[in-house]
Amino acid sequence: MVRMKLKQIIIILCLLAVGLSSTADKNSDHNYSVTRNMEIFSSIYKHLDMMYVDTLDADVTVGAGIRAMLRSLDPYTEYYPPEEVKDLKTLLTGKYAGIGALIKHDMRNECVIIDEPYEGMPAAEAGLKKGDVIVAVDDTLMKGKTVSEVSAMLRGEPGTSFILKIQRPQPLSGKSKTMKIKVTRRSIQLPCVPYYGLLPQSGDEKVGYLLLTQFTDDCARDVRRALVDMRSQGMKSLIFDLRDNGGGSLNEAVKIVNMFVRKGETIVNTRGKLKRSFNEYKTTSEPLDTVMPIVMLVNRNTASASEITAGSLQDLDRAVILGTRTYGKGLVQIPVDLPHDASLKVTISKYYIPSGRCIQAINYKHTGGGYKENIPDSLTHEFKTRGGRTVRDGGGIKPDVEMKGDSLASITAGLFSTGADSTEVVTQYVVNYVAKHPTIAAPSEFRLTDADYDEFKAMVINSGFKYDLGTGKMFDELVKVAQIEGRYSEAQAEFDALKAKLSNNLPADLDRHREVIQSLLEENIVTCYYYQRGAAESMLKYDKQVARALELLKDKEEYGKLLGK
Repeated sequence: MVRMKLKQIIIILCLLAVGLSSTADKNSDHNYSVTRNMEIFSSIYKHLDMMYVDTLDADVTVGAGIRAMLRSLDPYTEYYPPEEVKDLKTLLTGKYAGIGALIKHDMRNECVIIDEPYEGMPAAEAGLKKGDVIVAVDDTLMKGKTVSEVSAMLRGEPGTSFILKIQRPQPLSGKSKTMKIKVTRRSIQLPCVPYYGLLPQSGDEKVGYLLLTQFTDDCARDVRRALVDMRSQGMKSLIFDLRDNGGGSLNEAVKIVNMFVRKGETIVNTRGKLKRSFNEYKTTSEPLDTVMPIVMLVNRNTASASEITAGSLQDLDRAVILGTRTYGKGLVQIPVDLPHDASLKVTISKYYIPSGRCIQAINYKHTGGGYKENIPDSLTHEFKTRGGRTVRDGGGIKPDVEMKGDSLASITAGLFSTGADSTEVVTQYVVNYVAKHPTIAAPSEFRLTDADYDEFKAMVINSGFKYDLGTGKMFDELVKVAQIEGRYSEAQAEFDALKAKLSNNLPADLDRHREVIQSLLEENIVTCYYYQRGAAESMLKYDKQVARALELLKDKEEYGKLLGK
């Protein structure tokens, strides 16, 4: 018996030795491979630096090598050279020091203008307005400079002041007014909850609406305050808007989920290579409400911490998710300081929400490295929510109710997309409208009249505005294919008739797409009076996804069925 035990012990020790030897061999091979490739890389650069026909710029050449190396990994591991580290800090904190205004390049006048001052920020307090042309910062002229260059001049240390020289259009007189304004920079952080309130169209149901745009530090505190305020006004159910929210702090996401689920729930697990990357995130506080019906709005740009929030509430059968499939970011990054004040944002783990699924969509781990297309649905796996509903990993969060938002027609995208319209007719119209109207109605009530829209329509037609129809491009491709295949000549009459129907008809297209164009015009105008909060409130009256969410919250039976109750 003793011999048998001794024999078993010897066998186990031998197996352990083999295993340790195998691990040691693997580690040794890995270390040798790292050393060998680093020596080769260093040798290549030394020879290039010494022998190449042109003098190398080390920052450019080595920087390109670093970025090429990172491209073989996942999309979120990024290198920040010293001059870009401030961008990383702004990304992580949502804070920067400056005047608090969105600026843009005016293509018509080839200058940089104020596009949107933010409420309560130095630009707004100094009286800057949409359309103001930035002429100089102190004694430095801004003519010919890019938006990035002007932005760098406007930013600086909190508390520092400068003289901003602007030209303000005077539409009523047709002239412009030159002004010098003293502006003092300070730390800027945009509100994470730009708007919340009870929806007037909800009637006695008293449905609350909350827009969360980013998961910055302490955003959960602002969400809690908004919820408490709406509950005090009689809120019975909630529409929580996470559309276009790119995420941020994982801890803030857990705190927000905690407002709707009981204390002690596991919301997220993270797992990686290092011991410190293994973490379990649980709710730690008593919730605000565990029964109030919730519809959460998501779209393709809902990512990261937003997906943790939406996915966790879906897994726990606590909210109905409405919209389109989310981005699918299931990886966690941390910043790492590098020598010479550079920095690296590196992926250290994957996260898993309550059902156990990871919603990472991009297939970055494959033969050859780098990132490719999304993981196909056929290769994803089934998981179960707390109530037994089927959900899947990979590919982001799939909504319980799929509903696409409004897509922009070519004419609408041409008018409102930054840098798309060389005539800047929308900016001209908005500046003119504001000059003629010292005040306007509340955001939820403001509407452009038929006469207002006719005036805008005339401005667009007379401005020389051009736009490309997607159907026109597809038609040109069809013609090329038909000519290659020798079928164009026999069907030329039909092609000519189709071309006539597909050609641009600016007045007709302005009428055909009036609802969306007018809603965006109203949003731009309302922003000049009521800032971000007004813009968000103004768009609610046109929002078809919000209208569907309202219907769902009023239909208790349908809401319950979606959650498997």
